[in-house]
Amino acid sequence: MNYTSMKYKLIPPLLLFIFMSTFAFSQSGGDTLVLIKQLHLEGRESVKTQHYEDAMVSLTKAYKLANSPTFTAERLEIHFSLAQLNYYLQNYEKAGKEVRDILNKLKNTNQLREIAEANTLLGLIYTQLGKNEEAEIILRKADNYFSSQNDERNRANVLLGFGILEFKKENYKTAINYFDAAIPSFKESNSYYQEALAYLNRAESLIKINPSEIRNSLDKAETNLAKATSLAKAHHLTKLEIETYRLSSYIALRKNDYGLAEKNMATFERKSDSIYQVYLKAISAGINTESDVGNLNEIIDKQQSDLDKQQKSINFGKMTTGLSIALIVILSLLTLSLYKNNNLRAKANELLQDKNNELQLAKEKAEKASLAKAQFLSTITHELRTPLYAVTGLTHLLLEENPKPDQKEHLNSLKFSGEYLLSLINNILDLNKLEANKVEVEKTTFQLKKRLNDVLIALKKSADDRKNQLLFEFDETIPDKLVGDPLKLSQVLINLIGNSLKFTQNGTVTVRVKKIKEENNKALLHFEIEDNGVGISKKKQKSIFESFSQASLQINRKFGGTGLGLAIVKNLLELMGSRIQLESQLGKGSRFWFDINFNISEEFIENTSQKNTLVAVDYEALENRTVLVVEDNKINQMITKKILEKNKMVCTVADNGMDAIKLVQENEFDIVLMDIHMPGISGVEATQEIRKFNKHLPIIALTAVTIDENLDDFYRAGFNEIIPKPFKTEEFFEKIFRTLESRKTVIES
Repeated sequence: MNYTSMKYKLIPPLLLFIFMSTFAFSQSGGDTLVLIKQLHLEGRESVKTQHYEDAMVSLTKAYKLANSPTFTAERLEIHFSLAQLNYYLQNYEKAGKEVRDILNKLKNTNQLREIAEANTLLGLIYTQLGKNEEAEIILRKADNYFSSQNDERNRANVLLGFGILEFKKENYKTAINYFDAAIPSFKESNSYYQEALAYLNRAESLIKINPSEIRNSLDKAETNLAKATSLAKAHHLTKLEIETYRLSSYIALRKNDYGLAEKNMATFERKSDSIYQVYLKAISAGINTESDVGNLNEIIDKQQSDLDKQQKSINFGKMTTGLSIALIVILSLLTLSLYKNNNLRAKANELLQDKNNELQLAKEKAEKASLAKAQFLSTITHELRTPLYAVTGLTHLLLEENPKPDQKEHLNSLKFSGEYLLSLINNILDLNKLEANKVEVEKTTFQLKKRLNDVLIALKKSADDRKNQLLFEFDETIPDKLVGDPLKLSQVLINLIGNSLKFTQNGTVTVRVKKIKEENNKALLHFEIEDNGVGISKKKQKSIFESFSQASLQINRKFGGTGLGLAIVKNLLELMGSRIQLESQLGKGSRFWFDINFNISEEFIENTSQKNTLVAVDYEALENRTVLVVEDNKINQMITKKILEKNKMVCTVADNGMDAIKLVQENEFDIVLMDIHMPGISGVEATQEIRKFNKHLPIIALTAVTIDENLDDFYRAGFNEIIPKPFKTEEFFEKIFRTLESRKTVIES
């Protein structure tokens, strides 16, 4: 009770102070502040419309009027606008002096964002003045701040500055990387001037770069120049539009079109002279305006004197009445607030209960949707394999029939597309199995260094195609015999290294493996893949490991892919008790790493069965071997039969499992190729029946694998080998030859 009484006694003096402060400010500085803001706004609008002389006059007047401690913040903003204007007018010495003054005023404040923006502008100014070392130091400070704040929009200006700086230092390829990193942010924020400037600088870098470093560099320069020209004309960016004539002249010279080169250079010089005159008038107007501000100050002083007299005539009684009314209103609002608060609390409890029920229903729906998605993806990937088998099989057969050169080119393109589609289907199936928790971690002994060398050999062609150098750093103290799942580890590394190779060109991808610690018969290893490619923005790093996610639409169009590889990596590592980590910077590259524990094996017992070993195929040894093809699809029958007969094997076809059992009972076959999904009895059931009366006949499963199928189940059912459909023909014959050789070894022993 006493607390309430005391609180209400404090209200009138507090309100009195607020009212008096408000009246005092409104009478003493309000009108001046309005005039300052109006002049500042007029100046900035004049800059946008390129009326630089008007802009200089308005901003100079506003700056002089704000020469009071009351308007410190406003004066600093106007000062920055003046510095930007002088930068646009190419009055770099003046602009640099103004930015340094601003930084001195901000030195002992916590206005970190304003300091970073000022450093960005000063870095751009220094690049124009040829102070490259100072520019790099200052731009680095701004970059560190904007990176820490995830401020991609302002950081894009810093990247532009780095690009211009590298261009000045004749590091054209590095400059292009910086411009590539900055342009998407400029597009997103509709920063037309900066976007056009980045395209212009990128075009000039492509003109000057050695053509051996970037293929079709001159054509790419023309494309970038066209984009810059379009932006400059659409948004009336006069200075940048003039610059396009200079670059057009350079391109014409490279193409030996001397007439067009001379014409464009003459236009550039004529228009440059005109705009420099505009710049000089604007700079001169700024100097003249400084002497005219005195008259405005006299007017403001007179208005101030009149306002002071009016303030003295204010009736103190009216103020007291106003305060009393305010107190009554506050008490009424307080009572009403307490009443409403009780009602809101009751309604909130009811709402929370309803939301809990809704969340439970939503959770159940999400689980059902996830199950439906898994089943759909499993079905669709399985169904896609059947027509894809026809595409890849027929392509192989046509390539074997000595096509014409132009036909061979088309067939090779068709083969590549089929293999790409197969890779996509396999990725979807892998991801679907991981998300459905249908993947188990194996425990086998293996040699890590050999596994890594195999992965690097498999990816060497991809590295060569992109002109990348693939480096390998291996810690020789790592134990030679480890226990884990080498296949899943290989899959993780292939995806990560392949991803780095795809987004790097004419660069370096480094694979590092080192031991962190070794104790209690366990080794903790650190795996790291680092590249100097295009990099990933801070914003996109949060979602890059999600399914079907890529860094941007531009990345998707330029490099292709579906964004499944990194999602598979994330899921596989979590399954193996690890976690993927990422560190990346636009224009500089990316670094992926993870740590994983392996047991150390006492004895080296790596699985070296022929299932995991590639062998050279002796095609002559396959001639005249009898094969039973069990397949219900007529097209697949025809393709498999032709592929086998083309290699002089004797082929018999069965339409279903029952016919297959009967044919095996009545004939001697060297090998059976058994489809799994058939009408009547399945391939698994047919194999189990055959094994009751023939234990040694080699049977290979031909199957379009689904999410519900575990490959180990096929081996337990009696299959000797598995060939997923569609297959590569070389692997198809390699597995047939290996299976036949295994049978021969068993019979001889």
